Amino acid sequence: MTQVYQVAHKTLIDNYAVIETLTPNEVYVGASIVVAGVDATFNGTVNVVDVPEYLFIGVDSYGDLLFNYEVPVPFQILYAKTADNVTRTTATGTVTLGTIPCTWVTAGQIEDWLGIGTASALDTTFLTQCASATNDFCFQRRLESGYIDQKGTSPSNSVTLGTIAYGGFLYRQRGAVTDFASFDGLPAGNSVGLSPMIKQLLGIPRPQVA
Repeated sequence: MTQVYQVAHKTLIDNYAVIETLTPNEVYVGASIVVAGVDATFNGTVNVVDVPEYLFIGVDSYGDLLFNYEVPVPFQILYAKTADNVTRTTATGTVTLGTIPCTWVTAGQIEDWLGIGTASALDTTFLTQCASATNDFCFQRRLESGYIDQKGTSPSNSVTLGTIAYGGFLYRQRGAVTDFASFDGLPAGNSVGLSPMIKQLLGIPRPQVA
């Protein structure tokens, strides 16, 4: 699955290009995106360096990115591009983000955490759905809290456990279907959502720092 966003503005300063989209985007640091229809300078398959919230003004003598924190600019995507500077101007074109699935935990890990033994084919299918859902959800919640993670590898043992635990809770909240509730010997209860312990394991919400 891919997501396509329309380009609104473009800028290039000190060998870093900035594309602004018309609408909010789900592009994240480290993502591979395809910029097309802008112009030969900006187009290409690139890796995202930053998704800044303020006006980009260049780099300092150490190569660090600089921003004007008095000028917020929404929906920006910044990537390296060796070329002459381009003053911020309106632009057209598209940014395409390929959706790569998060694979921090597996259905088998959730099954082990639940302690339910060998699952039937139907239960295995649902466990797989729970694994996909918990991977996507936990990755997104950490991203919203400011963490830059790799989708292919869990960032820590605590995050792995938190993701497994949330997947286990998804499995247990299948509703009031008696056969499912009795599978692991546990009654169907109220949804626990993100418990304080799971938030602690995932490191969310991330404390604000100066």
